Amino acid sequence: MATISADAAAASSSKPERDARLASSEPGRVAPGEIALGVIIGRTSEFFDFFVFGLACVLVFPRLVFPWADAVTGTLYSFGLFALAFVARPIGSVLFMAIDRRYGRATKLTIALFLLGLSTCLIAFLPGYETIGHWSAVLLGLCRIGQGLALGGAWDGLASLLALNAPKTRRGWYAMLPQLGAPVGFMLASGLFAFFQLQLSDADFMGFGWRYPFFVAFTINVVALFARLRLVATEEFRRLLEADELEPEPVVETVRASGRNILVGAFVPLACYALFHLVTVFPVSWINLFTGRSVGEFLMVQFAGAVICTMTIIMSGLIADQIGRRSTIALAAALIGLFALGSIIAPLLFGDSMPGQTIFVVVGFALLGLAYGQSSGAIAENFGTKYRYTGSALTSDLAWLVGAGFAPLVALYASSHLGLPWVGVYLLSGAVCTLGALGLNRRLGVSA
Repeated sequence: MATISADAAAASSSKPERDARLASSEPGRVAPGEIALGVIIGRTSEFFDFFVFGLACVLVFPRLVFPWADAVTGTLYSFGLFALAFVARPIGSVLFMAIDRRYGRATKLTIALFLLGLSTCLIAFLPGYETIGHWSAVLLGLCRIGQGLALGGAWDGLASLLALNAPKTRRGWYAMLPQLGAPVGFMLASGLFAFFQLQLSDADFMGFGWRYPFFVAFTINVVALFARLRLVATEEFRRLLEADELEPEPVVETVRASGRNILVGAFVPLACYALFHLVTVFPVSWINLFTGRSVGEFLMVQFAGAVICTMTIIMSGLIADQIGRRSTIALAAALIGLFALGSIIAPLLFGDSMPGQTIFVVVGFALLGLAYGQSSGAIAENFGTKYRYTGSALTSDLAWLVGAGFAPLVALYASSHLGLPWVGVYLLSGAVCTLGALGLNRRLGVSA
């Protein structure tokens, strides 16, 4: 991607963009590696905020906000609040696209990331049920909605554009780079919770220890904001903006023109999105509720799984450049389907066996990386230039809502009431949807 001179940038950049550039290590120039790093930092901040909330839904909120319910019911209520962000996210996309059209991308990102960090940070001050009664759940729900609205606004389309504008022989590689933010964000969140779980007494953890990860969120989001402002100031960004590849179009017009692609595209990454919370948030709830294993120790196992996920995301880029992204996503979905069948046939693999639990996490994270690494690039290519930005955002919102938003809630309810094999059934349905959507995509003549 092209570099940019300070003089050329000054003519068309907003003040936040100019300030971000002038404070950089090499004023006036933005290298391609910095662009990729900025996208990764941005994604890391988003996923850190969401994983911190997800882990607290298991370890904190059932006791702090829902102490009047039994442990399983309290966790289910917490997972219900967890899903609110995914419901709010499409609304956030619509609201912040209007801000984008009126005030520009830098203003939109600044508001969105400050809202994301503030919504997460405010949870650190949340009083419990014993102090304010049911208002505790109301305040927590409002903060969660704020996170969802902000995540919709934080969509910048750069993850997809990295893949779409890369050399054809390297598109798989560029598509996977932004996806590295997910495992890095989980590593930060799980590492912090594991530290406080293992180092503090239960009373101290519930008193103040759990609040620290939420404090950290605001700092991470400020760093992410700076990194992303540098991105929107690049010549490459402005070139694509002028070509209408990054222009937000009205939602109604986009749905009317590309509604079929939005719907089909939302089901393409469903296998990996369904798996996403089944190897991150849900296993912690099962360990906490139904086994005697140390949650802090299990979080460290998941930390190792996230490292493996990082490696397989990188592998997905290499594989996709050899066999194509459609084939890579199909391969990953088929493997996830086999993994789901194994979970149905041998649910005790995860049940009370510590080695089995570890295998479940390691294999699950490995498959997640292989599938997730190519999910963003596949979404963007469903759309023509004019509707690419808005269409990709709406498709991503719908995919996360259907595939991941209710996954912890459904998995915990099904496993606690019907048995662990039903978690495998849920995951298998995601794999079937992905393979079906890929087949329909081909018949419709849409690339992926």
